[in-house]
Amino acid sequence: MSRAAARHILVESEELCLEIKEKIEGGQDFASLAAEHSTCPSGQKGGELGTFGKGAMVPEFDEVVFTAPVGEVQGPVKTQFGFHLLEVTMRS
Repeated sequence: MSRAAARHILVESEELCLEIKEKIEGGQDFASLAAEHSTCPSGQKGGELGTFGKGAMVPEFDEVVFTAPVGEVQGPVKTQFGFHLLEVTMRS
C-alpha cells in the first residue's frame, strides 16, 4: 500500500492561500508560515501531518499527495475544510 508524508497550511480563502504560496516561493519558511497562518492544529508543528496511507485524507487532498512531485508546494487545493497549500515530504 502506498504511503506518504506531507505538511500543509490550511486557510479560509484562496487569496490568502496564494499570498502565502508566493511567500514560500520567495524563500520564506513553510513551517513558520504554517505556524502563523494555518487554521489546522498541525500548524503548530509546522504543518506536519505525519505518514498516512491512501484514503486516510479527503479525496482532493489524497489526489495531490499521491501524484504530485515530492518537495514541491502544491495548491491552492480546495476541500470542505478550506484552501490548502501542501507539500509531499515522502512517498513510498
